[in-house]
Amino acid sequence: MRSQTVHHLHSYLRPGGACLVSSPRPPPPRLVCIATVSDRSNQSNVLLWKGRVSHNKLLSVAAKASSSAPQAETERVSETSLEKEVLKALSQIIDPDFGTDIVSCGFVKDLLIDEALGEVSFRLELTTPACPVKDMFEKQANEVVAVLPWVKKVNVTMSAQPAKPIFAGQLPPGLSRISSIVAVSSCKGGVGKSTVAVNLAYTLAGMGARVGIFDADVYGPSLPTMVNPQSRVLEMDPEKKTIIPTEYLGVKLVSFGFAGQGRAIMRGPMVSGVINQLLTTTEWGELDYLVIDMPPGTGDIQLTLCQVAPLTAAVIVTTPQKLAFIDVAKGVRMFSKLKVPCVAVVENMCHFDADGKRYYPFGKGSGSQVVQQFGIPHLFDLPIRPTLSASGDSGVPEVVSDPLSEVARTFQDLGVCVVQQCAKIRQQVSTAVTYDKYLKAIRVKVPNSDEEFLLHPATVRRNDRSAQSVDEWTGEQKIQFGDVAEDIEPEEIRPMGNYAVSITWPDGFSQIAPYDQLETIERLVDVPPLSPVEV
Repeated sequence: MRSQTVHHLHSYLRPGGACLVSSPRPPPPRLVCIATVSDRSNQSNVLLWKGRVSHNKLLSVAAKASSSAPQAETERVSETSLEKEVLKALSQIIDPDFGTDIVSCGFVKDLLIDEALGEVSFRLELTTPACPVKDMFEKQANEVVAVLPWVKKVNVTMSAQPAKPIFAGQLPPGLSRISSIVAVSSCKGGVGKSTVAVNLAYTLAGMGARVGIFDADVYGPSLPTMVNPQSRVLEMDPEKKTIIPTEYLGVKLVSFGFAGQGRAIMRGPMVSGVINQLLTTTEWGELDYLVIDMPPGTGDIQLTLCQVAPLTAAVIVTTPQKLAFIDVAKGVRMFSKLKVPCVAVVENMCHFDADGKRYYPFGKGSGSQVVQQFGIPHLFDLPIRPTLSASGDSGVPEVVSDPLSEVARTFQDLGVCVVQQCAKIRQQVSTAVTYDKYLKAIRVKVPNSDEEFLLHPATVRRNDRSAQSVDEWTGEQKIQFGDVAEDIEPEEIRPMGNYAVSITWPDGFSQIAPYDQLETIERLVDVPPLSPVEV
């Protein structure tokens, strides 16, 4: 049994303890999102767009049974034509997050057509099981295919293949299988940040996602009070030297409060070490979302978290008072400098209703002021509710104990917002910097910007500002103009957090190019078209 191979964490966890990190895994191969047609007779999947179409099982059997090659060829042409009709119909469905049709997004899988029966079967594979528009996709897919004149029956199945972490090769093993990491922050204590973090996590879990919560407040951990797992002490695998998270209602939990030591009394650098160890050596497994309950402030602990974990997005929690806004503004600026997008503001304890009237005991405007001043797109109001406070003390989140309440509906809206915004951010980051082989230029579209521009690869390589290219003491350029070939091409471009890309060059050099720096480099204006021979 597992209990025979694990030990209590507090016997291993030491303040300032080193993070146990093995050699980084190689980055996963980059996948191109295109539709595939899967043959059910154990033939391999082939790409529709390359002109190779796998035989439909029923049609291929008929073709093999016939001794006439022209007949088989006619059936293959017919099959290809029908598949094109189906895909053209499905391309009318637009993903509201990406602004692209579901065929181009690569959502259509396992397309099978039985022409004799007029039956069409396919699977829509989404990027998250918590997709808020999956029911709409299923309904629209049935409708657009059913109107084809030769179709008599449509079979649509829904599945989810969560997007692979785009920074997986650069992360500690514990974080390498987490698709999105969401920070819930306020930079001020007592505004309900932990309440929002816990209820958001269980809302995402209720939407079908795999979720974990990391309580990063070592001085005053809230998670042990707000949830009530059966096992209240973290354990460690003595062989792997990894932490095994506890669970409650399917959500994985890690908090210093579960380490058997209560609240910490230690200095900042020691706390940073403990947080690093708790976060990176935990066996989180495959998660769609890891929600981090950030501690108050903008000091070493917060910066450590932002540097260790590639935060996908942040949710800001505030209250109506002006004093809360002042501290929250500091946190928003911190995330801005670290290139972490703030996707939503939650204004807690806004109002209460009594005698048919709505009262605002703490005034109005803090949340809307954050939205207006920093351009954060979404604002959610939470009322003063005794049940919300009581649920935080009972160990059962409000969205679990009363899923139909007004508070639960607000968290449902917040959950939908987080899912949609994380999907957009991942798409923007993964395609921000690419190499256009046709133009022989690096194409740049910085996240959260509508501007797109081209850079010459040699110019980018010559503008490297690392110690290998520039003397750190004198600022003298060590790499000379002639040291870089004019026709140099990057071998690989990978995102690094939300702020930079890593470019690997043919000589093995790996260049870190921040978006801010790329925006200052001389750009290509007139790109001459390539000759037919070059194309």
